[in-house]
Amino acid sequence: MSSLDALATPCLLVEQDRLRRNLTRMQETADANDVTLRPHVKTHKSVDLARRQRERGAAGLTVATVEEAAAFVEAGAEDVRVAYPVTGRDKHEQLAALRDRARLSCTVDTAAGAEQAAAVHSVHDRPLDVLMEVDVGHGRCGVPWTDATAATRLARRIVDLPGLRLAGLLTHAGQAYDGPDGDESEAAALRRVARHERDRMLAVAAGLAEAGVPGVARDDFEISVGSTPSMAAFENAEHAGFRVTEIRPGNYVVNDAMQVGLGAASLADCALTVLTTVVSVKERPDGPDRAFVDAGKKVFTTDTGYDTDGHGVALRDAATMSPSPDLRVVRLSEEHGWLDGPDAAALSVGERLRIVPNHACVCIATQARLHVVDGTTVVDTWPVAGGV
Repeated sequence: MSSLDALATPCLLVEQDRLRRNLTRMQETADANDVTLRPHVKTHKSVDLARRQRERGAAGLTVATVEEAAAFVEAGAEDVRVAYPVTGRDKHEQLAALRDRARLSCTVDTAAGAEQAAAVHSVHDRPLDVLMEVDVGHGRCGVPWTDATAATRLARRIVDLPGLRLAGLLTHAGQAYDGPDGDESEAAALRRVARHERDRMLAVAAGLAEAGVPGVARDDFEISVGSTPSMAAFENAEHAGFRVTEIRPGNYVVNDAMQVGLGAASLADCALTVLTTVVSVKERPDGPDRAFVDAGKKVFTTDTGYDTDGHGVALRDAATMSPSPDLRVVRLSEEHGWLDGPDAAALSVGERLRIVPNHACVCIATQARLHVVDGTTVVDTWPVAGGV
């Protein structure tokens, strides 16, 4: 154990008590809805944190890249799902090389992608589990949920190809990050997106079954959903004999200013902060006073989201997670954070601040380690999986 004073800045801190509460709360959501929790570890990229998720009941992990899959399989993960349409012979050969040590699966959303997968995995003794990705409104990858013909055609193609097994359906309701529509409240927006995500996936599954796609009626056919915002309002349901079987939130472990803006979390739920040092203070007669800290784009990234104010939330009191209303992170250079407001001139060069980032996932990906803290005491340090 050591003190925060011993850490060089900028660095990332994870409050262990808030982390524990977040882990427990999401596992309770999964258990209450009779679904498997397969957390997305791209948020934290930490083997130590993934182990704690599994200890609380998570079954398997979700990753975004084949490189992430390799890192977590190397660390002992036994069931890893790449929630991404893996393409290219090189990527599938990397997946194939991991299959002797873990159960691997990935998504496809085009016939060409399925055929590329089959070209590699058809030579293996057992087929690769693939999930057909469905677009339930985000507009990114996936077969549109409204196009039953396209969904049936792709599902049949997957079933017909050697080396592949249609294991289920998967979606990401990224539209949850858009926030409310019109006069809608944040809570109502989360309920709407969660309901659409669930009901549209169940409708696609029912349509595939009605069309007679082989395997869809299996007891182990999976329907996988999940984003941290939509999970804040998730309630399972049944339609035509189908229910959601799996949720894949990632950001919930630490939360961030985006989740606070969306109403999916409070500042008190944000376990991740950036510890940073004031390097310069300027009193400006022609504008607000300004201070500069040693964390810029390379730490915070420039991501913003619904109802975020600037590039992070500067804290007046980290123990109570009280924000400083008169201090805003208004701009980022590569190594500088620009802070404006009446409180800026009161800061001293060398003083340390803690700031909640807007987007935890990208913030963590820029750093080599996470420092686990209890107040001002550093109780552990976890490496972030490098190169992934």
